[in-house]
Amino acid sequence: MRFGLEVIPFGEFSNPRMVVEVAQAAEAAGWEGIWVWDHLVFPWPVGDPWVTLSAVATATSRLKLVTGVAPLPRYRPHLLARMLTALDVLSEGRVIFGTGLGIPSDFGPFGEPVDARVRAAMVDEGLSLLAQFWSGAEVSHQGQFYAAEWVRLLPEPVQRPRIPIWIGGDSRAALRRAAQWDGWIIGVINEQGEITKQPHQLAGQVEYIREHRADDTPFEVAIDGVSVAGEGDALVREYADAGATWWFEAIHGSRGSQEELLARIKAGPPR
Repeated sequence: MRFGLEVIPFGEFSNPRMVVEVAQAAEAAGWEGIWVWDHLVFPWPVGDPWVTLSAVATATSRLKLVTGVAPLPRYRPHLLARMLTALDVLSEGRVIFGTGLGIPSDFGPFGEPVDARVRAAMVDEGLSLLAQFWSGAEVSHQGQFYAAEWVRLLPEPVQRPRIPIWIGGDSRAALRRAAQWDGWIIGVINEQGEITKQPHQLAGQVEYIREHRADDTPFEVAIDGVSVAGEGDALVREYADAGATWWFEAIHGSRGSQEELLARIKAGPPR
């Protein structure tokens, strides 16, 4: 199991400077990654994940930088490819692209597709196109949603053959989609820190993903949670036994004050 922080960029954490402070404390304490949400419409301030992760990239040297999750249908694939490549270059190869369909409330107000089937088709076509753009080869594509006419995007990402892709979502379709890529990223708690997906439930879904994998290459399963510092957190071990490979400690304003959250981060992962 590897350990990181899930930062929900609402309220005071919408300020990239606050997240940078959290990230620097995390790296010093031995955490290995930071997962930042990507939403637009909520009744409180919402931070931008790209600016935030770029700031974190320049202020740290080891943390993995994870979008969790960035809805691919919100972005044009060629611009998304360039943005993620730039972040990968800036961070010297630390980016993980967590993506999925997104939620309707982030799309409807802007006249964008709310039908899950449409957004799912956009995700599948967009992911294939992203992988092609990151290859460094010329790309020609005429699809249902996107087009590219013999273009080559440079520079290439630092990570080869491409930036890792983790898929979010809880449906069988999302699990099958995750099986085609490099990982699955999923929440197992609610905003009160209460468990909404027990280890045995996670284990069943991980097994379903494995059944749909085409090969036995490494595959990550990233979850969030609330733990205690130090040795002997039995819950973390249960999720590891269920197939989780990353534990992201949930950091958000409703969990505690800035001082309390920083104290938990500085105490280090639940080894």
